[in-house]
Amino acid sequence: MSTSNPMKATSSPRHPRADDRYPSRFGRDILITPRLDPVVWGEPGRGPLSESQLNDYIDHGYLHFDDLISPEEVQTYLDELQRLRADEAIKDADEAVIEPGSRELRSLFAVHRSSPVLKRLAHHPKLVAIARQLLGSEVYIHQSRVNYKGGFRGKEFYWHSDFETWHVEDGIPAMRMVSCSIALTANTPYNGPLMIMPGSHHRYVSCVGATPENHYKISLQQQDIGVPDDESLTQLVEEYGITAPTGLAGSVTFFECNVMHGSNSNITPLPRSNVFMVFNSIDNTPVEPFCGLPPRPDFIAEREDFTPVGQS
Repeated sequence: MSTSNPMKATSSPRHPRADDRYPSRFGRDILITPRLDPVVWGEPGRGPLSESQLNDYIDHGYLHFDDLISPEEVQTYLDELQRLRADEAIKDADEAVIEPGSRELRSLFAVHRSSPVLKRLAHHPKLVAIARQLLGSEVYIHQSRVNYKGGFRGKEFYWHSDFETWHVEDGIPAMRMVSCSIALTANTPYNGPLMIMPGSHHRYVSCVGATPENHYKISLQQQDIGVPDDESLTQLVEEYGITAPTGLAGSVTFFECNVMHGSNSNITPLPRSNVFMVFNSIDNTPVEPFCGLPPRPDFIAEREDFTPVGQS
């Protein structure tokens, strides 16, 4: 695949490092290999999830909860999202991602830092307790962001594994992370909901294409490097299928860092706004990126503050 934006050639090594258990973007062929890490690191009885729920997460790579966030809380967070979206100055910040071809805000990163309201959401006891149990340790925020998918022209997010990027470009060693998607508007089958290939987290897809310098500046708008090819995606869909965990405002989906996921564009009048919190184990902090390039900015991938949530 190619991109219309010229980028400086990568200086990444021709071969993966000796400590790289999940090499990607080095070879000429996409490889699908077995996962090397546990899916659940915690145990039943050490958190709110039952043994059955933990087994479902192991099997499918996600858990969905309706009404986990109260209507009053949802309204508070939604008001904050609308405030951020209306602030023209925010659109010029490094943390902002603008829709290609418009001035519409697509994503805003590090919202747990910039917004006291969304910082409270990052420390929400229900979310933190689930993340701790899944990862078997205290957790910190590796990344937070707001994703706006406006009506009629909200763009898609192509199929990808978050871990592939977080490993290659951020230096996260192991699959010991979990994303949490909090719906602040209804996620319907029609307005570009999150789609997941359940069970695909048991496979690691090693992608083709050396990582360009400052890749994040392009990939946050349209990712072309670090995504599987059509043949690999077809193979995964044939093996695992596709599901879309939809729900009303206040529903929450936890999904495993390596599960293949994406979303369609939104051509309906119904906007979709979600907040994402990425929890990482305090025992899985980043090392030097495995692509051999400088790390991405801290607002995308935390490298300094590993304070466990609930203790700041």
